[in-house]
Amino acid sequence: MNIYWTSSFKRGFKRTVNKYPTLHDGILSTIQELSKNPFSANLKTHKLKGDLEGTWASSIDYNLRIIFNLVKNPINQETDIILVKMAISLFY
Repeated sequence: MNIYWTSSFKRGFKRTVNKYPTLHDGILSTIQELSKNPFSANLKTHKLKGDLEGTWASSIDYNLRIIFNLVKNPINQETDIILVKMAISLFY
């Protein structure tokens, strides 16, 4: 699977790492695991509802999620992952 970072995800990544530098390695390892198997039990991947219906979320830790879309690549018919944004809870 190919992973693509949207500009909003890149901004969210930079903001999160600047504010919480200790999360950097965890975020990157989660993205790497996501590229291997987006439905790994460690990631706790789940569909979202409401305004984000049609998107998926995976856990980095208790307070941090990666929101992404799964899309079929029209060229090679593989499923690609588009990282949409990082979501951090208010409890951090």
